[in-house]
Amino acid sequence: MKFTKLHGLGNDFIVIAGEKELPAEVDQLAIRLCNRFFGIGADGLVYILPSDTADFKMRIINSDGSEAEQCGNAIRCVSKYVYDHKLTDSTEITVETLGAGVQKVQLNVQEGKVATVRVDMGQPILQGLEVPTTVNEAKVINHPIEVDGREFRFTAVSMGNPHCVIYVEDAVNFDLAVWGPKLEVHPMFPRKVNVEFVSVRNRAYTDMRVWERGAGPTLACGTGACATLVSSVLNGLTDRQATVSLKGGELFIEWNEEDNHVYMTGPAEEVYQGTLE
Repeated sequence: MKFTKLHGLGNDFIVIAGEKELPAEVDQLAIRLCNRFFGIGADGLVYILPSDTADFKMRIINSDGSEAEQCGNAIRCVSKYVYDHKLTDSTEITVETLGAGVQKVQLNVQEGKVATVRVDMGQPILQGLEVPTTVNEAKVINHPIEVDGREFRFTAVSMGNPHCVIYVEDAVNFDLAVWGPKLEVHPMFPRKVNVEFVSVRNRAYTDMRVWERGAGPTLACGTGACATLVSSVLNGLTDRQATVSLKGGELFIEWNEEDNHVYMTGPAEEVYQGTLE
């Protein structure tokens, strides 16, 4: 089985194409292959599969064996893969995702290779029970949550997967490893949650660090960057277009007022190819 290692701002994936469906016990396969000491090493295992409703289908298995509904960095990697490996010659494609439906993608090609990818990430889900949280409100904004005696305030956004956005004074140096895993499994989030810690520099720029559900701390999270922008607009902290700075680099996010869709633009890079014995 051939694979390709790609990353979006350091959020890295083992990408496999050519299969018709997910293999049996794909959860155990992902755990083994994503292990950075005894396997290839990655944040997730991604399959590019046939789709009845789009050009391609993407399935993402996290490094702990759980399946992610959507991943912004993974969809950029998939988009780069299918063009660079000549599975399509179009610079506008559609990708079917598990949790966010079919998403439209625009490819910026330079010297025959995809340099950056702009993804229509769809409309954010804000109703509390649909994110999901246990809070039955139309919008969960600046809501209190307590863990280990410390109170945070979060804004809930789903981009096809659930996010809990928390504003802190210094996101870059925040103790992610202490609070991220505790908030991920908080009973307020029935399907667990991705946790973003954010500090706002100005109305067009934020710093964000992420604890991803099922993967832990990652260098970047595309859906998390989208959730950060939506949350920041809801809290009156940024404009509808802003750069989100992650540990692995920057993403440009826009929440379009006319169609209510969130658009993400950022790079994807291929690292190497290999064969699984």
